[in-house]
Amino acid sequence: MSQYLVKEATDLLQSIIRIPSFSRKEEEVADFLQTTIESYGLESHRKGNNIWTICPHLDPNKPTILLNSHQDTVYPVDAWKRQPFTPLVEGDRLYGLGSNDAGASLVSLLSVFRVLTSKEQPYNLIYLASCEEEVSGKDGIELVIPELPPISFLIVGEPTKMLPAIAEKGLMVLDVMAHGTAGHAARDEGVNAIYQALEDIKWFSQYKFDKTSALLGDVKMTVTQIEAGTQHNVIPDQCKYVVDVRSNECYSNEELFSVIKEHIADSDVTARSFRLNSSKIEQSHPFVQRCIEAGLVPYGSPTLSDQALLNIPSLKMGPGDSARSHTADEYICFSEIEAAIPLYISLLDDLRF
Repeated sequence: MSQYLVKEATDLLQSIIRIPSFSRKEEEVADFLQTTIESYGLESHRKGNNIWTICPHLDPNKPTILLNSHQDTVYPVDAWKRQPFTPLVEGDRLYGLGSNDAGASLVSLLSVFRVLTSKEQPYNLIYLASCEEEVSGKDGIELVIPELPPISFLIVGEPTKMLPAIAEKGLMVLDVMAHGTAGHAARDEGVNAIYQALEDIKWFSQYKFDKTSALLGDVKMTVTQIEAGTQHNVIPDQCKYVVDVRSNECYSNEELFSVIKEHIADSDVTARSFRLNSSKIEQSHPFVQRCIEAGLVPYGSPTLSDQALLNIPSLKMGPGDSARSHTADEYICFSEIEAAIPLYISLLDDLRF
């Protein structure tokens, strides 16, 4: 593979790092990506801050593969020692916000699209740089899918060490309100809402759903925030807390919510959304089989991506390491991008399904 292609991708990534692109504030980086795509002689399309390009000579009789990664980032944490928007090269590492999550996938998949569309393939190919992934926003990939031809298969570019994540946990966030009765803390009066909440929190920490996934393990429920009381001498009549629920593919979020409501009957439980369900692709899928033949071991991912929003056969795969995402001094290795581009190409070239 041409070293020029790799250098072009890494140069593009450094330019992207220089442009702050927080979720719902991606306009500047979207403008830049659209101009870059057009500079390659490709036709660009745009809706909101989502940018995509479609292979020439789209054939409606062929299946369509979508290569997707996101251009938005989280906000930098306080512990950064380097400048998050100044790309810094130290040996094999390129430091910068979004370099790992998911800038490396974003630029690698664009290079892959250009190579694969330079000759006829048994499928149509689309490249999409989407927005609002970090906040699961409704103006991200969900906004674009209705504008595209029917998608037969989707690769979501996220840092997975270039291993195929063929299953992914879903997410449901619950707001729970336990109720009590106010009273003076010095007397035996009132009903303490915190004590009521503690009983429910104990249930959340100990309950095990029956179905376990071979790839994703058990459903995981974690209380992550709590708020109660107005002052030290008043029995609190309300206790609010938040529960993070990570689902496996054995349950829909609605099914989990129904069980939770049954057990937490004395408190008010509200789900912020049921949108982010778990996803899974069968190991028999031709792309997964190519991965296995190449010695890549499929696995289940505990972290969320845009896969959760789409009912399309898909997997998550990209250069970098998820453990670096959302951390101070985030980085990607040049060698990871150099290895990722030809691996993507070898797995996708002349793929038939």
